[in-house]
Amino acid sequence: MCRKDINFSLWCDFVERNFLDGEFKDLINNNVVNGATSNPAIFKSAFLTSPAYQEDRARLKTDNAKSIYEKLAIEDIKRAAASMAHLYEKDNDGFISIEVDPFLCDDAKATIEEGKRLYKAIGKNNVMIKVPATKAGYEAMEVLMSDGIHVNATLIFSPDQAKNCVEAFKRATDKYESGVKLPQGVISVFVSRFDGKLDSTLKDLGMQTAKVGIYNATQIYHLIEDYNMPNIRTLFASTGVKSDALEVDYYIKELLFKNSVNTAPLDTIKAFIQSNEIEEIIPNKEYEEFFNNLEKNGVDMEKVYSELLHDGLVSFKDAFKQILDEL
Repeated sequence: MCRKDINFSLWCDFVERNFLDGEFKDLINNNVVNGATSNPAIFKSAFLTSPAYQEDRARLKTDNAKSIYEKLAIEDIKRAAASMAHLYEKDNDGFISIEVDPFLCDDAKATIEEGKRLYKAIGKNNVMIKVPATKAGYEAMEVLMSDGIHVNATLIFSPDQAKNCVEAFKRATDKYESGVKLPQGVISVFVSRFDGKLDSTLKDLGMQTAKVGIYNATQIYHLIEDYNMPNIRTLFASTGVKSDALEVDYYIKELLFKNSVNTAPLDTIKAFIQSNEIEEIIPNKEYEEFFNNLEKNGVDMEKVYSELLHDGLVSFKDAFKQILDEL
């Protein structure tokens, strides 16, 4: 459940048309979620498996594949945005994110052009353009936000990535002169993929498992909070568990920090609701000793960060390619 008193938000990491027209509205009305996110992998599952898109796909079959993808995605984003417009108007989030073509991740100019084009085509104020945290992405984020577009910086694994994102957002905020409320930015820190990658190593070292993702996210959270920017928040992403040994909502409960967002899969959100545990966690700095121990035991976190970013970009590109191939 969302906690307005500590500015903690829960967003749904799932988009599918029948869901948006039904259960999603119930989750909003019951104050369970106040935002949503999408990515190529989510749209791949929706567009290629849900019967809700068959009629539109048949109608659009003469278009090229990317045009079909964008028209289907834009329609879903519009629906989600409309359902949450009242939240946005009350400064209670209400954001829905759409990601730029992941194949543009190293092309700042093309990312900027596509981000602006998608934002205009959707025509809703409560849309965030999602941009991967690459060198080109930092440039694109700054330009988009300075133009008043809300930005979701995604695929953040390292503190260095997070720092580059928040610096880009700071420059954009300083440039923004509209007088309308400041564009918002979230820095999406991926969590569970660390544990999927490193838990077997930690077990061999006799160290506690399922902690790398939590501690890394906490470290980055402190970094972002130190900037004290009211329009920028940490978003914890990839919060579905990768191990049956963990509670389904483990990564929500362990990262329930003030002034943060957690975007979680639908099953994770349902487990969290049922547990009814929504106590604020006060983040400490235990991670410092933890990462020192990792380094002493030969775990190169810089290498881990690089590999996870590479794998994340590849997975989004693969999902996007599969969508286009099928469409």
